Amino acid sequence: MAPSVAVRTFGYLPGGVPIQAWTLSGAGGLVAEIIPYGATVTRLLAPDRDGRLADVVLGFDNLQAYRANRGYLGAMAGRVAGRITGGRFCLDGRVYQLACNDGPNHLHGGLEGFDKKVWTAAATSGAAGAPSLRLTYHSSDEEEGYPGAVDVTVTYTVTDRNVLLAETEAMADRATPLNLTHHSYFNLAGEAAGPVADHELQIHAGRFVATDEHMTLLGRMEAVDGRANDFRQPRRLGEAMPGLFQNHGDLYRIREQTDGHSHAELIPAARLMHRKSGRVLEVSTTAPYLQLYTGASLDGSLMGKSGVVYQRHAGVCLECEGYPDGVNTPALGDIILRPGQPRRETTAYAFLSA
Repeated sequence: MAPSVAVRTFGYLPGGVPIQAWTLSGAGGLVAEIIPYGATVTRLLAPDRDGRLADVVLGFDNLQAYRANRGYLGAMAGRVAGRITGGRFCLDGRVYQLACNDGPNHLHGGLEGFDKKVWTAAATSGAAGAPSLRLTYHSSDEEEGYPGAVDVTVTYTVTDRNVLLAETEAMADRATPLNLTHHSYFNLAGEAAGPVADHELQIHAGRFVATDEHMTLLGRMEAVDGRANDFRQPRRLGEAMPGLFQNHGDLYRIREQTDGHSHAELIPAARLMHRKSGRVLEVSTTAPYLQLYTGASLDGSLMGKSGVVYQRHAGVCLECEGYPDGVNTPALGDIILRPGQPRRETTAYAFLSA
């Protein structure tokens, strides 16, 4: 099939402002639908071993549901994805206190992070004419309490090899913490198929960051050896998840040598497989960490786009990012974005068949 880009009206903001949905169809069959609200991937159609398409990301069929939901389904999370301890940090001699919107901590950019912002979208082309969508957002000084203004770009591309590329670039006019991640919940059986217990997961990491009962990052690395969160070899999630702390998932260090800055080369981060359909998702990234999240907070209260409620563990997130609390523990990854030093990261979601 020929690559293409299509656009339709997805919904309206209060006041009647339309939000468009952009559909990127790749030559290999992969199809992504993206809306500029939150730079959100609303649909991702991937072929199984026989070429049959299924939507493999959780989401909604209307804008109002995305505006009301706090689960970050398919969105770009920021200004800092993950948790900043106590919502507090000191930068260049000044102390900043951010909103604590997740127990005692600041999570995913605060009360209205990048997932709740309307980005500006424009269709473009990637390598070999692959369909792309470029989304930009200007985050003003003191937005959600963060210092400095930041200009952020995310470009989604669907390649002819069934890879969804998420490329980010950010520039700041003052020093500020920045840590972006893409937050899709994947279910390779199809978004309405129920829990991902029958998926097999492999994470290419031997160390993770310890947390407390609030998922607060404790600033120390621990080895996965002998622990329930060891995914160095593929494991069935239904067998592994009961042993995970709070059944949530941990932050893994996938790039052992990290200075907190961008790296040009993609490295393998994780591999997710659904044997029945034959769908395989291989995740590679330039980022140094991978946050595994098993959808533990899904509780059946959300009605998905197929009219099926999302139960606990209905999708799994593989969030490639920097060290979220790096502003307080720079030894584990400096996330400070400074003027004149653009930050670029790439994550590739490659869909294969087995």
